[in-house]
Amino acid sequence: MELSDIDLNLLVSLEVLLQECNVTHAAQRLNISQPALSAQLARLRLAFNDPLLMPAERGRGMTPTAMGHSLKEPLSTALKGLKQLVRFQPSFDPKLDSRLFNIAASDNAMIALGTPLLTKLQTFSPQTLRFIFGQPQKDQIATQFERGEIDLLIDDVRLIPQNMKSRTLFRSGFVMAQRQGHPRGLAPLDLETYCSLQHLLVSSDTGNPQGYMDEYLSTLQRSRNVFVTLPQLSLVPRTLQSGNLVCTLPASLLVHFADGLDLFELPFTVPEYVLSVAWHPRNHYDPGVTWLRELILEIASV
Repeated sequence: MELSDIDLNLLVSLEVLLQECNVTHAAQRLNISQPALSAQLARLRLAFNDPLLMPAERGRGMTPTAMGHSLKEPLSTALKGLKQLVRFQPSFDPKLDSRLFNIAASDNAMIALGTPLLTKLQTFSPQTLRFIFGQPQKDQIATQFERGEIDLLIDDVRLIPQNMKSRTLFRSGFVMAQRQGHPRGLAPLDLETYCSLQHLLVSSDTGNPQGYMDEYLSTLQRSRNVFVTLPQLSLVPRTLQSGNLVCTLPASLLVHFADGLDLFELPFTVPEYVLSVAWHPRNHYDPGVTWLRELILEIASV
């Protein structure tokens, strides 16, 4: 007989029958009728090809057969293991458990959240927890999630692969930054002026990268003069302060570099920048991943 050949509920009934050696008492414990339990016993006898329980020679009740007696202890052990299995709830304690977390976080994400996040993570056990941050590889993210190579992605919501679960960390409008004392002056921007300025674009793409502003301006049949493209946001402040370039970025990021820069509202309306944290659906109930993403959400809300 194979496991698939028998209803596991019958084994629960058999354990009680072997303990009580009385159909009436066993039926009461199982909260079923005596005829229903007798029918189950008949099925068990067929499955094991053995009577399992025989009428007692004296008085009421039943006596286990040799087969029934030999089944009693291993059956109890097996059912106890199954009960523990179905009741199992995974847990995670960041102060006690060991775990390696891999987080793909964009340059923008690290500028916005990196310092407070790293400060908070250091309050947990450095002997048992490790955190590896890496730059997201746009064409590899979905595959990395599928392979379990990354636990979380923190990036622009537009770059999160389909079918991944995500939560918004924050939203921000865009502003243009220029150095203080820029020859353009402090006048409000108009579309013509904006397009004619020499722009700095932040992008890790190679070839001929396009930014959000370029995508939007193309819908207006306009374009701007992207003079230089840099791979890292941290290079922006000194580059702007050393010349006459301008740069358009989410306001929530530029405030980290506001010293020495003037910020201006754009002369057109574009969708907000949305930074999100994402994870694979199979990790939705993983207590470790849940703990880390809730920690990130908490820091982003401050």
